[in-house]
Amino acid sequence: MLRLRNAALLFLAVCIFGSASATPAALNDENVIWGHERAYWQYVQANDLTAYRKLWHQAFVGWPYVSAAPVRKDHITDWITSQTGKGLRFKTIALKPASLQITGNIAAAFYWETLEWVDKSGKGTVSTIRVMHTWLKDGSDWHIIDGMSMPAVSGSH
Repeated sequence: MLRLRNAALLFLAVCIFGSASATPAALNDENVIWGHERAYWQYVQANDLTAYRKLWHQAFVGWPYVSAAPVRKDHITDWITSQTGKGLRFKTIALKPASLQITGNIAAAFYWETLEWVDKSGKGTVSTIRVMHTWLKDGSDWHIIDGMSMPAVSGSH
């Protein structure tokens, strides 16, 4: 009976701890991807479109919530310039991770971003969107190959 109990405890420990463990390389990739996602919003806030564009793979296609149709890399900053052209300034408030799945050289990141476009008087409306980016490891770095976003449902974050 003791042997059966010990075997059951060992099995349970392997299931709990064995499946949750990640290699140092996988943890590093996770940190890199979340770091890139945070940098994404910092670049928008700084209006650094050059650094922002470097996050994107040449073959990117995605569907931002502000676009009527999917866009390619050559239009990836349109959503920013359409607002800054009106004199608005972007403010990132919070990035809340939901999930990250890495399979080989592909990663899918899901999260909520809370943001605000602020006018010259400092007024704006805070909103939260849901974001999904697929990252492709291209050489030694990761680049966004596709993605999609949409307004968050109230209370979903």
